[in-house]
This record gives sequence, C-alpha cells and structure tokens, in this order.
Amino acid sequence: MSEQATASGGAQFALQRIYIKDMSFESPKSPDAFVWQWKPAVNLELNSHHSVVGTDLYEVVLSVTVTVKKEDGEVVYLSEVQQAGIFLVKGMDDAVIAKTLGSFCPSVLFPYAREAIDSLVIKGSFPPLMLAPVNFEAIYEQSRQQSAPAAESNDKIVN
Repeated sequence: MSEQATASGGAQFALQRIYIKDMSFESPKSPDAFVWQWKPAVNLELNSHHSVVGTDLYEVVLSVTVTVKKEDGEVVYLSEVQQAGIFLVKGMDDAVIAKTLGSFCPSVLFPYAREAIDSLVIKGSFPPLMLAPVNFEAIYEQSRQQSAPAAESNDKIVN
C-alpha cells in the first residue's frame, strides 16, 4: 500500500496505484536512421487530465510525447507514454484539489513516464533520452492564469 499524508484538518492524500495506460514507439526512418549523421531536434509535449473513479479517488493521466527530427524536419522517432495513477484526495477544498490533481500528481507521475520514454528509445536502438525535470506547479499556475481571462470574458458575454 502507499504512504498517506493526513493534516490536522483531516486532509488526506495517498497514492493508490501507478501504471502505464498506453505507450507507443515509432521509428519511420529505420534502419536508415542508424547510419545518418544528424543532430537531433527534440520536441517534448506534455498534457495531463484527471477523472473521478470513486469516492475521493481520482485517476490522473500524464501524456508525454517526444518527437525527434533531423535538421530537415524528417521524423526519426516518436515516443508516447500515458503514465497514469490513482490517487486518494480527501478533505480538501476544491481549489486545493484542483492544484493537487493539476500539478502535484503529474509531478509524481513524471519520473515514471520519463523512465518509460527512455526505455522505449533505447529499445528502439537509439541513444538514451533523459528528459529534464519539469516544474508542473509553474505550468499549472500559467495555465490557470491563461484560463482566468477567458473565463472572465465568457462571464461578460453570458451576462
């Protein structure tokens, strides 16, 4: 079972399970790519979403897509992982739950997704790809700030 944190106010957070929901690896230019002299251009795309799976239980899915291209834009390989986890989140107000699911849970999942991506790339016979750490709290805050003006303008249109 997982560790559980309980605050004096009854707030609880516990990791229940971590698993891979989906993964894929494509190398459309193999075996030619193994003999090319090329400098990789790496594009990282991150996305996360969550859903309710039971009372106070949430599934959080972190999608990581890495596309590596040659200088001319040809895709050398594409690796995708949907790393998921089930989390108990209880006794928190809605804003704290949203932040927990939007930033803290993806931070927990990212090292697992990073290892899965690296493993796929190595199994595809390419050099290891160690992704740099990601500040999910900053991404969450930026996303929240960008959606706030849109929500305000929607409120003005509706009213």
